[in-house]
Amino acid sequence: MSSELEGILETALYASDLEAAEAFYGGILGLDVVIRQKGRHVFFRCGAGILLIFDPLATAHPAPADALPVPPHGATGPGHACFRVSREKLDAVVARLRAAGVAIEADFHWPNGARSIYFRDPAGNSLECAEPRLWNLE
Repeated sequence: MSSELEGILETALYASDLEAAEAFYGGILGLDVVIRQKGRHVFFRCGAGILLIFDPLATAHPAPADALPVPPHGATGPGHACFRVSREKLDAVVARLRAAGVAIEADFHWPNGARSIYFRDPAGNSLECAEPRLWNLE
């Protein structure tokens, strides 16, 4: 069975403090803001995709007239996202996170030899940086 799906275009996480999320993803991780709507969302460019950070309380209700026409949605509790990082750059990510006071929860090699690191954003979302070979995507 083949699929017409070509990949993941965007990933959504939820955070009630969008300013803290923007400081973390933009300031610490170095992602560029694409769109922001105060009190509702902030979106970041991440490689060939987009990382969406929504306020879960705001997106649980229909969008206001001046917002993007997205149906109500949301999640409670921490989510997970994994960022693709080459082996050569993983140590630099670890150093950047530690310099910002972000704890590394796990740093290990999978059975196939791929390395992953895990940490949390200010909202408690579980974030991972992993080599593409984790899923044989090199």
